[in-house]
Amino acid sequence: MGTVGRLSITVVQGKLAKNYGMTRMDPYCRVRLGYAVYETPTAHNGAKNPRWNKVIQCTVPPGVDSFYLEIFDERAFSMDDRIAWTHIPIPESLKEGKVVDEWYSLSGRQGDDKEGMINLVMSYTSVPASMMMQPQPVVLMPTVYQQGVGYVPIAGVPTIYNPGMVPAGVPAPVANSQPLYNEEDLKSLQDMFPNLDKEVIRSVMEAQLGNKDTAINSLLQMTEEL
Repeated sequence: MGTVGRLSITVVQGKLAKNYGMTRMDPYCRVRLGYAVYETPTAHNGAKNPRWNKVIQCTVPPGVDSFYLEIFDERAFSMDDRIAWTHIPIPESLKEGKVVDEWYSLSGRQGDDKEGMINLVMSYTSVPASMMMQPQPVVLMPTVYQQGVGYVPIAGVPTIYNPGMVPAGVPAPVANSQPLYNEEDLKSLQDMFPNLDKEVIRSVMEAQLGNKDTAINSLLQMTEEL
């Protein structure tokens, strides 16, 4: 079935050529590998010297041999501003079990390879494709939004949700909320059992899902016990 790669990228720090804007920049990185997109947290007030030290675990599909990295300045009241970018080939030496710790030049408004540098540490492992294809249950962890932090898990036991399974706490759909009998049926049973309260007869009819014959049998048993 072949193998796919698992690439570990540690986005360590950046040395940027310029601080754009009136205040200190809040840079973060976005990595695009194959069809997947990964992001680092924001280095608040990182300006020209942001430090992230964020480890990103990427799955490398067959045929993919590079990734695209962008640095954005997080803005509170407008679109995030793209500061710098670079296209990085995945080093062949990684597949020999080596760890690569390198500085890569960045392109941007200053020109190609003139927007500064970024430090990445990379390692690589091969994984059988069959292991990557096994479906995993989705863990639903309730989250709450915290200002400046983002969505963080609420303490508690996560809910395991498998496709096709109704999560606990979700009410089952009600098949039919309409009564399964009419008032005429109810009246005829009242005439047959005048000593029984109307609400008792109604509850028996509901319990028997509107089946008049089984309701009569139940009511006969009740009168015999009285």
